[in-house]
Amino acid sequence: MTTAYVLGGGGVLGAVEVGMLRALLERDLRPDLVLGTSIGAVNGALVAQDPSLTVVERLTELWRTANDPGREVYGGRPLEAVRRAVTTGTHVYSSEPLERRLREELGATTFEELAVPFQVCASSIERAAEHWFDSGPVVEAVMASAAVPGLLPPARVGKEHYLDGGIVNSIPLGRAARLGATRIFVLQVGRSDRPLPVPRRPWEVARVSFEIARRHRFHRELEELPDGVVAHVLPVAGTSERDDRLRSAFDFSTVQQRIEANHRAAAAYLDGLE
Repeated sequence: MTTAYVLGGGGVLGAVEVGMLRALLERDLRPDLVLGTSIGAVNGALVAQDPSLTVVERLTELWRTANDPGREVYGGRPLEAVRRAVTTGTHVYSSEPLERRLREELGATTFEELAVPFQVCASSIERAAEHWFDSGPVVEAVMASAAVPGLLPPARVGKEHYLDGGIVNSIPLGRAARLGATRIFVLQVGRSDRPLPVPRRPWEVARVSFEIARRHRFHRELEELPDGVVAHVLPVAGTSERDDRLRSAFDFSTVQQRIEANHRAAAAYLDGLE
């Protein structure tokens, strides 16, 4: 049996995946393969480096301090963000704080040096295509996967530029099956289960359109899994459609509660499998 972790995107809601990881690793359900997109690539990189309970402590600390003064992932004063948006025309925040935090954790680690095979999804701008990183420096690949459009600048790797992998493959379930996984644990942030509200403002139309495309692909891949492949979509606790609003995108105040609630939910689900 080949076990894969598939870690989806979801911004600050990605903290829920830490609780799920704790439940999986406590039960010695360790991965043979890890796939990550966007914030799932951030979480997944650390797990692929250290697929043990120790990584849960590292991830919890990373999430808890993500908005501490001087260590903000999306750092800077509001005026600086406005100035950057006007100056660049493409993004509001610098990517340097996130990259610095990742290098504190991963240094110059390459994919080849990880304890578990790891792949990261990003969106190639020049080729308008889904791109998978599986070799070379891990931090560069994760930064490409997590380059949220409008918030962070496109990430350059080699001669190409990349945006957030969630644009093309937010929950890469099908990829895991094609790579030979027969037991897949899907760690996602809960949006796929919630009814979408009818948009009432222009910017809501874009968000809802993206969600429709994202969810459609995930559910199609879930239905099309080959015989002999079992996917366990771990339940999500403590999120709602309020979390999808822009003002909640940088709210790290409930990170610990989210981690704990989703540990309990995942633990109950996994124990039910036994």
